[in-house]
Amino acid sequence: MTEEAPQGVDPHIPNAARMYDYFLGGKDNFQADRELADLVLSVVPETRDGTRENRALIGRFVRYLCEQGITQFLDLGSGLPAQENVHEVALMHAPEARVVYVDSDPVVATHGRALLADPERVAMVLGDVRRPTEILAHPEVRALLDFDRPVALLMMFLLHLIPDEDDPHGCVAAYRDALAPGSYLAISHVGSDSHSSLTDRVSQFYERANLPFRPRPGEEISAFFGDFEFIPPGYLANGIAPDLPWPYIEPGSPIFLDEDLARMGYAGIARKP
Repeated sequence: MTEEAPQGVDPHIPNAARMYDYFLGGKDNFQADRELADLVLSVVPETRDGTRENRALIGRFVRYLCEQGITQFLDLGSGLPAQENVHEVALMHAPEARVVYVDSDPVVATHGRALLADPERVAMVLGDVRRPTEILAHPEVRALLDFDRPVALLMMFLLHLIPDEDDPHGCVAAYRDALAPGSYLAISHVGSDSHSSLTDRVSQFYERANLPFRPRPGEEISAFFGDFEFIPPGYLANGIAPDLPWPYIEPGSPIFLDEDLARMGYAGIARKP
């Protein structure tokens, strides 16, 4: 991306989606995004690896869900197109799959629509994920997804960008309630159980960005799943090691990318009974 911004986009305000793109090694970012992202990396250099591993985790989740017979995917806060996009993985394993991406960033929506070649199977919706009633009733969402059948709801690297005052737990509960039995919920979320001084500094950096940064303790993150039943190994501390299959072969065992940074990231996938 050149430093010339699209109409309506202020390149001087760091953007969480474009920072994520920068962490992944992408080029869809501006100088302000890179500068703030570099500040984050100066405090937590593992951020780049963790971001890449989160992308790999998305691919593993989608493959697993396709193996369970899931063919409908709602990816909230999808971010800029990257490697192993949900629809690419889903259509590879389930050609009949339907995928809807939702993001509040107009640049993300524009790039996403440019990427999509099959609007009858894949859609990119510009919308605020904090308004579940609006998202669930959106005509493009309803055109592709049948909520009377199981749907996989993906909230990957999203919820720690929603502050408590916006009631993220109530928001996720509304989405859970709309899902049919047999649906799945997948979440990855930055944790605050350990190294809180680091996450506090990162949160301060994000005060300059378009979205806040709100890591949470594991107990609060686990509550996002409600009464859904975890798929082994269940709720993981740093469960995003790229070289491990999903589900892991030893149910109940936590996976740590770096024991010194344990509980700085969580991931889980659960099924609606």
